[in-house]
Amino acid sequence: MLRISPRFRVTSASAHKPGAFVASCLAALIFALGCGCNSRSALTAPPTHPLMTNSRAGLAPADINVLTYHNDNARTGQYLNEVLLSPQNVNSTTFGKVGFLETRGLVDAEPLYVSHLMIHGAPHKVIFVATEHDLVYAFDADDFSLLWRTSLLGAGETTSDNRGCQQVNPEIGITATPVIDINARPHGTIYAVAMSKDRHGHYFHRLHALDLATGAELPGSPRNITATFPGTGAGSRNGRVVFAPKQYKERAALLLSRGLIYTSWASHCDNDPYTGWVISYNASTLQQSGVLNLTPNGAEGAIWMTGDGPAADEQGNIYLTTGNGTFDTALDANGFPSQGDYGNAFVKIAVKENKLAVVDYFTMHNTVEQSEQDEDMGSGGVVLLPDMQDPAGKTRHLAVGAGKDQIIYIADRDSMGKFNTAGDKIYQEDIWAIAGMEFATPAFFNNTMYYGAYKDNLRAFTFDCGILPRLPASQTAKKFIYPGTTPSVSANGNSNAIIWAVENTIPAVLYAYDPRNLSKELYNSNQAGRRDQFSFNKFITPMIANGRVHIGTQTGVIVLGLLK
Repeated sequence: MLRISPRFRVTSASAHKPGAFVASCLAALIFALGCGCNSRSALTAPPTHPLMTNSRAGLAPADINVLTYHNDNARTGQYLNEVLLSPQNVNSTTFGKVGFLETRGLVDAEPLYVSHLMIHGAPHKVIFVATEHDLVYAFDADDFSLLWRTSLLGAGETTSDNRGCQQVNPEIGITATPVIDINARPHGTIYAVAMSKDRHGHYFHRLHALDLATGAELPGSPRNITATFPGTGAGSRNGRVVFAPKQYKERAALLLSRGLIYTSWASHCDNDPYTGWVISYNASTLQQSGVLNLTPNGAEGAIWMTGDGPAADEQGNIYLTTGNGTFDTALDANGFPSQGDYGNAFVKIAVKENKLAVVDYFTMHNTVEQSEQDEDMGSGGVVLLPDMQDPAGKTRHLAVGAGKDQIIYIADRDSMGKFNTAGDKIYQEDIWAIAGMEFATPAFFNNTMYYGAYKDNLRAFTFDCGILPRLPASQTAKKFIYPGTTPSVSANGNSNAIIWAVENTIPAVLYAYDPRNLSKELYNSNQAGRRDQFSFNKFITPMIANGRVHIGTQTGVIVLGLLK
């Protein structure tokens, strides 16, 4: 007899309408029996995901770039043009450390990669590295030579101190992963946000646009980040909330979408006063184009996402999750918070009448209690999925997120579910599918989500008719310590796939797994003794390109690849 677990719910925007319970049970029954959708073949073709915007049109497979955090604006973590690495040659005999890119300052941002860039009249494959010492480096990806280095400090300035918070320590410079536009200006542009302070104790955040080939500041760069927004919330003056640079760091990665650079802001620990800011800039001019505060009449609600950047769909809508903070349980006639406060929520943001605005959202029915207990959704990253058909054959546009409550939330981007005291109306909640708090970002490959929560195994969940099961298809034997792990994927199309994951131990460890069966470990960086070992660093996302794996450390980037 089939039993539907109370810890597994499939809901929708109509879940509390007459007949919805029967439909929900039918959906669960179809899922349990295996609905036999043909969606897998459509989902697995390599770069058909509409949000994989990481390359110039017409590039050969070997020329695929990594221009943004986790490879694309959907934040899937897929590098699908890897022609050198395979499960057959990734082992401690043939694979290991091949180089080290030395830097000054911790590398908390994910390294980025451009496959073909003319520098000094010669073509180069280039690795770009940003550090907490406010430095941006360009290294040759083949011989590891330094091509250029640029400091983003102003005259007489230093990097910021840690602001009494150990999350980024001992200095704060560039924490967020930059973003690259290879078509901008004459040689392409890399955008980065740097924090600094002057001798008088004034703090600054600046958005920089650097020439990709030379590292030089481009016209209009840098742009000092300032903002105000109507509201009476924390840090407000005279009816406007004020962005105070010393109270914030940019932890979430930069997003480039439709000609706009999006920045989003976290606090230093929970050091009040702070609120939730999203600030956008024109990528060509660096003029500020939009300001949105997500808790303008409340407090907190910052944007953490453990380094993951806001995601963007084809229409330019932005998706992110907020941390614990004020949520207005009193709603307006359209179901939106009456005071515009979206603490602990999954939000959809659009440019509406030339302004940034929340156009849809979801938060759980017990959101206030969760915020009070610091069990916020915003601790984990967001991934947008390619189109999927649900058990009824309806095409769904889904977004996935998870946080500290050990629930995987899957929202329909066309109708996210809003707030309902009687029960959540989100598309799907997979309760306790993960066995730990989520402080990382999952990866998506071949119709499967890979989650590595805190004190939990790295788990693989394969979608069936747009439904995520509670039980994983496979999982690793080991469990990952704080903060869990953000996996990345390399593959040659659908073949020779590898799941890469780093553990924040002393020393840190890189693991390679078979994505079809995560219990099969292909390699780990301790197997060859000290040869492949590297220093731990909390914000670690492995970046794969050009047959190599690049990992940020406390003193630079370790590069692992096939041994000669």
